[in-house]
Amino acid sequence: MKKDTNILSCAEFQAQLPELIGSGEQIAEHPHLRSCELCRALLADLETIAEAARQLFPIVEPPDELWEQIESAIKNEEGGSDRG
Repeated sequence: MKKDTNILSCAEFQAQLPELIGSGEQIAEHPHLRSCELCRALLADLETIAEAARQLFPIVEPPDELWEQIESAIKNEEGGSDRG
């Protein structure tokens, strides 16, 4: 009996889930999720957790002055090493 490669067990799908998430694919369109309420619920829980984490630790761009300060500090350090 040949196994249909489009039909995965929950364990097989969940083992592939980190890779699927990392790939940026639209996971909600995965064939397994169309027929598995358990894995749809798991994915919904993971998405809720990820959103909560993004809210706890938002990505903040550093101010432009920071890069100027870093550049200035490097130049000062390079200039100070010539005095030795």
